[in-house]
Amino acid sequence: MKKSLILLNIIVLALFFSCDGNEKAKVKKEPIKRQQPKSVTYQMENAKEWLSLNIKDSKKLRIAIAVNRTDKENFAQMDSVIMPVDMTGDMEYYLPFPLTVPYLAAIDKIIYFSYPTQTFATYENGELIYTGPTNMGRKQDPTPTGLFYTNWKAEESISTFNDEWELRWNFNVENLLGVAWHQYSLPGYPASHACMRLQEKDARYLYEWADQWILTGKDKVLVKGTPVIVFGSYDFDAPKPWLQLLENPKAMDITEDEMKNQTERFLKEILAEQENRAAKG
Repeated sequence: MKKSLILLNIIVLALFFSCDGNEKAKVKKEPIKRQQPKSVTYQMENAKEWLSLNIKDSKKLRIAIAVNRTDKENFAQMDSVIMPVDMTGDMEYYLPFPLTVPYLAAIDKIIYFSYPTQTFATYENGELIYTGPTNMGRKQDPTPTGLFYTNWKAEESISTFNDEWELRWNFNVENLLGVAWHQYSLPGYPASHACMRLQEKDARYLYEWADQWILTGKDKVLVKGTPVIVFGSYDFDAPKPWLQLLENPKAMDITEDEMKNQTERFLKEILAEQENRAAKG
């Protein structure tokens, strides 16, 4: 009798945990709630005059800086800047990446850097999680494009180009070439020596959000880090591309189809590395 009761309890527990596991698997993340502006249009304004009126509005300031692909210090030195007319929305509505990309649903984590728009974005299972401005490689030192993975990171490091340059929240993505993202001055155009410059807040967010590689032995990679796709090209001889927004607010939009096109040839590898991390990480 006791044996029968024990066996019955085991079966009940197994069924309970099996059902519970299935329910958890079915649970979907709630979509991020964002404030959408009534409209998205742009105009030119004097930076110093705008700052004198809006310096204490942190939300507006963050949007203005991002739209001009710069940081607070450089923004204050600019003359004319492009500015959204309606700044009641969340920043995601003023930058070019789409809020959702169903094609990416199977990818747990991925980061994109867009050369032509000078912006970055992180996605989790196809939903935009975080986005912001970047200043990538200058004409003579372009940022390499393609698929990379996050490797090692350091809160503070010294540039290999100049030992007087201190790089904060540095996360390497191409070990042999020394390419990384990190906090550094954003003048509002591609100006780095191949790295992806970020505002400090953004650099720190990515530093904490992305995964490092896992090594075995001295230098063999057991598990790769978070996938990073760098895509597109920048016309260094043309005006800043975001000035096109004055005439067409959707001129720089990155579509879901483009996201699919930039990812499709890498998808099999990305998912394989994701499974490897789940098994060995």
